[in-house]
Amino acid sequence: MHSSIRLSWLARLPNLDRYAMGLSGLCAVHCFASAVLVALASTAGGMLLHPAFHEVGLTVAIVLGALALGRGIFEHGYMAPAVTGSLGLGMMAGAMQLPHGNGGETLWTLIGVAILALGHDLNRRAAH
Repeated sequence: MHSSIRLSWLARLPNLDRYAMGLSGLCAVHCFASAVLVALASTAGGMLLHPAFHEVGLTVAIVLGALALGRGIFEHGYMAPAVTGSLGLGMMAGAMQLPHGNGGETLWTLIGVAILALGHDLNRRAAH
């Protein structure tokens, strides 16, 4: 079966990279806001720093990344956006393994989010 037939439903989602970049931005805001909220009010920060919140967010990022960046490979044939985005996702997943509260997790997550957003931007530019 031809790849364009199998992925035709993805073609109906032209703004998938923009949505994924928006999610990356929301993640960055969440990370920054969580750090600020922890400093200001430990109870509110505790809810935002709950591991389940991060696990769900990372899962959504992985699914959006796989769909958007994977579609890009079939549309324009360039692997660089998918590789860049995958590096960012890997850094985000790795950051979840670091201890909370020392700033390292937030720093590495924000770096991963920026790299993932770069991958989506490269993907969007290659498609146009």
